[in-house]
Amino acid sequence: MRVLIVEDEEFLAEMLAEGLRRDAIAVDVALDGAEGLRKMRFNDYDALVLDRDLPGVHGDDVCRQVVAEEGLTRILMLTSSASVHDRVEGLGLGADDYLTKPFDYEELLARVLALGRRATPALPPVLSCAGLVLDTARRQAARDGRHLTLSRKELAVLETLMRARGSVVSGDDLIEKVWEEDTGYRTNAVRLTVSRLRAKLGDPQVIETVPGVGYRIASTAGPAS
Repeated sequence: MRVLIVEDEEFLAEMLAEGLRRDAIAVDVALDGAEGLRKMRFNDYDALVLDRDLPGVHGDDVCRQVVAEEGLTRILMLTSSASVHDRVEGLGLGADDYLTKPFDYEELLARVLALGRRATPALPPVLSCAGLVLDTARRQAARDGRHLTLSRKELAVLETLMRARGSVVSGDDLIEKVWEEDTGYRTNAVRLTVSRLRAKLGDPQVIETVPGVGYRIASTAGPAS
């Protein structure tokens, strides 16, 4: 999944971004509301972690604009106010969830992952096909019972391909879902990550290349687990 963090406390924003990236989530950061709205216009996000008390364009106004566009992005609003009135007001603006500062990172991660599941068609937390098993909650993968040690990008690419259920996923779509916005479309990031992932998955090859289109999981690439 891909997440946008809009938070004016730069240290907190970067700390959250690094944490989510360690959990195989692609993250972009904006330090004010105007920048957040600009990024929303040019990128598709599964979830928006939005500080309510932003300078310039207030978090409430960001929330209203995102909701008005009727997209699939789910909103987790952050605030330093713990009053019931403020929580109700924030949810009334269209936010999907609300978290008060200070908060525990593990709770934020759980809430972000839950919102990500709501932003896309519901799928079970454990995905399986072609002998592959991916536990999306524990971030663990195996093939034919063999544990796989994957980097966060390899894990995210595998999850994206498995969620496609045999449909072709283009390189551009992988860039959009797995990498941050400063990854150039002309880089070899996708090709190199897929190559490393194939090596770790082993034979017979389970990831097919569809020339000129993209990649997909081959449904007949091995015994079912």
